[in-house]
Amino acid sequence: MKKDLPENKVSGVDVAVVLESDSPQGKVWNVYLINEQKAKLQNVLVSSKGYGVKDSREVKTTTLRHFLGDVLAQSAIKIEAIDTEVFGLTNEYWVSYYVDNVMYDKKYIFLPESIVDENLIKTPFVGKPGVMIGGQN
Repeated sequence: MKKDLPENKVSGVDVAVVLESDSPQGKVWNVYLINEQKAKLQNVLVSSKGYGVKDSREVKTTTLRHFLGDVLAQSAIKIEAIDTEVFGLTNEYWVSYYVDNVMYDKKYIFLPESIVDENLIKTPFVGKPGVMIGGQN
């Protein structure tokens, strides 16, 4: 049955962990969905969770679900705040949306310790430094 479904490739939709501010009190990070397409994303749903090993024991964060509604073409929208305490875990974002009544979905996975200064780039439509995973299959 699954083989009968069309394979809808995700392209031009990214997830980025963005450094919002850096002050003596600490760094503030947020996660954004970035739509680089020329089409609006409709009924966007994002599921996020973290998992891995910390201090020699298995750790799982709570699974959060975010309904973002429509995301305009060539824009970015904040998904959630993220704490630096979970950067040592695998952070997974599963994004589902529609374009022209066709459903698309993709998992974006930030591996442990991948959210570091060496991986920062200027994120499109946010204009701040961040670690970004592109939606190219």
